[in-house]
Amino acid sequence: MRKSASFSFLIFVLTLNFAKPAFAEDCVVLLHGLARVSNSMGELETKLIRAGFSVANINFQSRKHQIDFLSYDAVSRGINACFENNPVKVHFITHSLGGILVRHFFKEHSLVNLGRVVMLGPPNQGSELVDRLKSFPGFSFLGPAGKALGTDVDSIPRKLGPISFELGVIAGTRNITPLGFFWLDRPNDSVVTVESTKVEGMSEHISLPVTHTLMMRNNTVIDHSINFLRSGHFK
Repeated sequence: MRKSASFSFLIFVLTLNFAKPAFAEDCVVLLHGLARVSNSMGELETKLIRAGFSVANINFQSRKHQIDFLSYDAVSRGINACFENNPVKVHFITHSLGGILVRHFFKEHSLVNLGRVVMLGPPNQGSELVDRLKSFPGFSFLGPAGKALGTDVDSIPRKLGPISFELGVIAGTRNITPLGFFWLDRPNDSVVTVESTKVEGMSEHISLPVTHTLMMRNNTVIDHSINFLRSGHFK
């Protein structure tokens, strides 16, 4: 009976060990887009946790500050929140402006255990909509960060240079607004063109039939994002 009990206990311990998520020691920082809040990344957060990652879903006041301030504030808080769990790797998934904040941060800082980055609809070459709308009354609602996202050579996205980390980009191709139809080259996601999401040094790039506003809640986008964090590939 003792041998049988000992054997059963051993099986129980091994079962617990193998039941642990393979990526439980990796943490993912989520950074939302312009004029959004961390709740917009809630679906991603839930599914990342189910997949075995710890998550730091960071909220920041995107319309109130310049990009340099937002970059250091949001990315640093995300990294510090992840460090509370002593992660092996710190990954990032960003939406729109969040991707520019990550690029800005890692142009000036480094992280020894930086993992992979997925950017959803990032205006890596700037947004043509900003060029069109920045002179309109009411555009100031988007704040100084919004104004800095144009396509001219002095805009922040264009000045950040090539990527120095492992990056996968997901672009949207579903346009549902007149602005995107008349003012943007196609394909686009209603806010950012597919071409504008590309950046020198990225590892992979795919396009999916999703809109800019809701792409971070799309199950296919989320599945591809998790695959990239795990393997460095979307498919």
